[in-house]
Amino acid sequence: MIDLRLLREDPDRVRASQRARGEDVALVDALLSADERRRSSGVRFDELRAEQKALGKLIPKAAGDEKAELLKKAGQLAADVKAADADRDAAATETQELLQRLGNLVHPDVPVGGEEDFVTLETHGTIRDFAAEGFEPKDHLALGQILGAIDVERGAKVSGSRFYFLTGVGALLELALVNAAIAQATAAGFTPMLTPALVRPQSMAGTGFLGQAAQDVYHLADDDLYLVGTSEVPLAAYHMDEILDADRLPLRYAGFSPCFRREAGSHGKDTRGIFRVHQFDKVEMFSYVAPEDSQAEHQRLLEWEKQWLTSLELPYRVIDVASADLGASASRKFDCEAWIPTQGKYRELTSTSDCTEFQSRRLSIRVREGKQVRPLATLNGTLCAVPRTIVAILENHQQADGSVRVPEVLRPYLGGREVLEPVAK
Repeated sequence: MIDLRLLREDPDRVRASQRARGEDVALVDALLSADERRRSSGVRFDELRAEQKALGKLIPKAAGDEKAELLKKAGQLAADVKAADADRDAAATETQELLQRLGNLVHPDVPVGGEEDFVTLETHGTIRDFAAEGFEPKDHLALGQILGAIDVERGAKVSGSRFYFLTGVGALLELALVNAAIAQATAAGFTPMLTPALVRPQSMAGTGFLGQAAQDVYHLADDDLYLVGTSEVPLAAYHMDEILDADRLPLRYAGFSPCFRREAGSHGKDTRGIFRVHQFDKVEMFSYVAPEDSQAEHQRLLEWEKQWLTSLELPYRVIDVASADLGASASRKFDCEAWIPTQGKYRELTSTSDCTEFQSRRLSIRVREGKQVRPLATLNGTLCAVPRTIVAILENHQQADGSVRVPEVLRPYLGGREVLEPVAK
């Protein structure tokens, strides 16, 4: 959530942020009104309580009619205090509910607009000219079948659409990707983490995933637990309700976990293969830093993502995501999109978001510097979302006979294998 003091001091900035997100601007004025009621009812409650305490000291000293009058007044004061307390609680609840609905403040450099209004910042690598090489590229599913690596038919039989099996070299390729990604993250100073896949409501809400993203979240109603869509959620909640000493920052974690997404709004999109699925594994980077260091940390996370994609020898571009496509918790987001030959376009492989103090305020995570205690900043960045990375590797490194060249960075994790060969019929 944002800082209420900032809202009071500069409501136009918050209105502009809501407008850029394509969200309800009237929410800002409703929140200002609720906050004013919260503060004024708090003052009213404190005044009545002070009067009640003063009166309580007079009653034992009074007698006769005077005491009877004071007792009558005390009864009325008790009722007024109770009503003021209820008003204060109601206003505080309304303020908190409205505050939870407000997205993070959009960074001033973010391009304004929707999904297609991003700005391309960089382009890396060379897109292969398959026609010049004399063959037409196969898509990842065809290659996966040739290699005995992907089985979506049995995935659908067992679990339904958008599920799959990785088999043979497909399973080995996932393990190689995860191990290589964790190795890079560890070398960069991240602490490897295996995180829970189920979290409590306060963890999911605290990271901002029960707002506009709620339709994509799986909920186990009998247990009141949520399946995570990313290990960002348990990594953000890891230090919930804690005060961290400033000399511990930055804290950097690399979480590996299964991820679950309903993909509720993706009907008809990416229905072939494993690009958009309900369950996948991912290595996620997560950072806790001082708020003034968040923009520099954001650039560092982006550089680690670029290092990873470059090591996989993939052509890709970096985009500055537009305001209405940020998600509630991000102030700014950079995506790295790899070229997918059979689609003829770049598609998202990694994403990194600067969430500033938004999540830490919701999760009550603070940093102590001397006598000062304040919220810190959180950031996240995908290192390897496995299925999409497999898609990019298979399609970009395929050869005419259906085999796939293995990027050098993965070979040590595949027993030195340089090529994935078609399986015998």
